[in-house]
Amino acid sequence: MPALAQRLGRVKVAATVQMTIRARELRAEGHNVIALTIGEPNFASPKHAIEAGFAAAMKGDTKYPPQDGAPALKQAIQRKFKRDHGLDYALDEIMVGNGGKQVLYNAIMATVDEGDEVIVPAPYWSAYVLMSRLAGGEPVIVTCPQNNGFKLRPEDLDAAITPKTKLVMLNYPNNPTGAAPTEAELIALAAVLRKHPHVWVICDDMYEHLVYGDFKHTTLAQVAPDLKDRVVTVSGVSKTYAMTGWRIGFAGGPKDLIRAMVNMQGQATAGVSTVGQAAAAAALDGPQECVADMKAQYNTRRDMVVDALNKMPGISCHKPEGAFYVFPNIAGCLGKKTPAGKVIETDADFAMACLEEAHVALVSGASFGMSPYLRISYATDDASLEEAMSRMAKFVASLA
Repeated sequence: MPALAQRLGRVKVAATVQMTIRARELRAEGHNVIALTIGEPNFASPKHAIEAGFAAAMKGDTKYPPQDGAPALKQAIQRKFKRDHGLDYALDEIMVGNGGKQVLYNAIMATVDEGDEVIVPAPYWSAYVLMSRLAGGEPVIVTCPQNNGFKLRPEDLDAAITPKTKLVMLNYPNNPTGAAPTEAELIALAAVLRKHPHVWVICDDMYEHLVYGDFKHTTLAQVAPDLKDRVVTVSGVSKTYAMTGWRIGFAGGPKDLIRAMVNMQGQATAGVSTVGQAAAAAALDGPQECVADMKAQYNTRRDMVVDALNKMPGISCHKPEGAFYVFPNIAGCLGKKTPAGKVIETDADFAMACLEEAHVALVSGASFGMSPYLRISYATDDASLEEAMSRMAKFVASLA
């Protein structure tokens, strides 16, 4: 058998996928498993977005689209950037990809050369590290401790930047912690980046609208317009509008980099589903009450989950600003034994034992670059979430 490419050794299957697969196997065996592993809203896509996609298909809008995105969607994205953050992007400074993940992949592949350093604050979405390695880059992990709300400190960012640094990844609200910086904290990060003009910045704002209470989301190009010519701002419709399956992500950035990203996409998938683009344009330009409704429910779920976790012995949970994840510390559970006799030595042990014995699927913090933590997604229905917390509480109480 011919050999596979050596680059495959740089990447592995994400832990979220692995745990989801194991949860499905247990379900197939007849177990009632509650999966809190993936970031997929349990809500339906907006009706007006679905209708727009259907109308596009019925009128024959089913041919190859422009590689950078349909004009109608790019115009809607242009309005969205202006409306949400006061950002002005020309149409040739905007591109559409097959979900936010492809947009991020395009940006990394278009900027990172062999041996370049990519600064990734931890905890992180594992795709940043894996895609950087696939491009030949070297991830430089900067720890963002819980005592700073899991947010990147300016002094830590400054210390991590070297002449080999090519790219800094910023993801707020963050996956897996839900953390997000205030405007003042983001301005402080901008002051550091201003000193290093050789560095690109990707701002993954996919959860930008899922913030709670009085918190206001801001993005780097908004608070530091002088840096806009080296910042790529990425978002999409998956999380805000519960449109994960439509696969529409987008970015605004400097024209030359956007052109390079479109070129990179052209070598992989070319254009994006015309029906999905029509639905996304309708979501961005249409009624936004559905977003407010989802946010209100997420807010309630967040508070319920944080309160439940903080009542469990050995667990402490920070209340995040946004997204739909919590990232509890389980240090107090380490060294204990489960009813089945499994010793909990790591957060990965905890996650697997909780799945096998309590039938609640979680993801270990090690998968996101920080232990001993867990990532718990509360993007599921209230009844399942309450049952999952009940099962988890009984599991934790049974540890000895």
